Amino acid sequence: MKKTILLFVFCFAIMVSANAQTGKVYDDLALTSKILKSERKYAVYLPPDYETSERSYPVLYLLHGAGDDQTGWVQFGEVLRITDNAIKDGTATPMVIVMPDAQTGQRGYFNQGDWRYEDFFFEELMPYVEQKYRIKSEKRYRAVAGLSMGGGGSFMYALHHPELFSSACPLSAYIGPLTIEDFKAQINKGGQNYSDKEIQEYFERHNTLNLIESVPVEDIKSVRWYIDCGDDDFLYEGNSLVHIAMKKKEIPHEYRVRDGGHSWTYWRESLPKVLEFVSQAFHQY
Repeated sequence: MKKTILLFVFCFAIMVSANAQTGKVYDDLALTSKILKSERKYAVYLPPDYETSERSYPVLYLLHGAGDDQTGWVQFGEVLRITDNAIKDGTATPMVIVMPDAQTGQRGYFNQGDWRYEDFFFEELMPYVEQKYRIKSEKRYRAVAGLSMGGGGSFMYALHHPELFSSACPLSAYIGPLTIEDFKAQINKGGQNYSDKEIQEYFERHNTLNLIESVPVEDIKSVRWYIDCGDDDFLYEGNSLVHIAMKKKEIPHEYRVRDGGHSWTYWRESLPKVLEFVSQAFHQY
């Protein structure tokens, strides 16, 4: 009987220990947005020691692509497994990962007319989660990353607010229309009606190449950049041009081109590198 009890206690201890090494993901959370006049969903990853410690953590804002929502990185990107493994093997520091929904109501991470998603992100979402969870609020402990449409969001957010992010990691990013003519063609195709002034202003604020030219170089250099796009990705041209523009401006950045296309297979392989890269700043590289 004693041996049976001891065996049970031993097995229970192993189970508790194993569970303690696993983070948690909640993918159906929400906050009320006055700016967007709606409930906004988000997902969050909490590291393995979150519930047993009293420390505060760095944060990574991880943005999904077009067609997905806040569950994309959870379901298809396997953020729980990949981040747990990266923390366990020491390549990533424990961090909170916030994954907002930019698919509901209107698609995209930018302000478009009355749909002020970027304002929501910085004025409501970020303050909300950084108060709700034990998150360090300094620039050096905050990073942004994302894929495709979310890669474009990563570029825009870090270029619009370089004072807020220590690292930015756009993956297979949509950098915006390459020319103003391309942008006008998109608008006409969508049946939207904007003045030439509105089109020019929006293009200038939401085109990565234009921002590299207009944002002060030292501000851009204050962000650590990791840019990754597959050799078979249809967005290769924009990412290549960003790399060239940054080289000409002598802006330090990591630029990776691997075998692959615009797929979750590619992005799942990207995520461990992203976690390692942002952790270098979190660790004080």
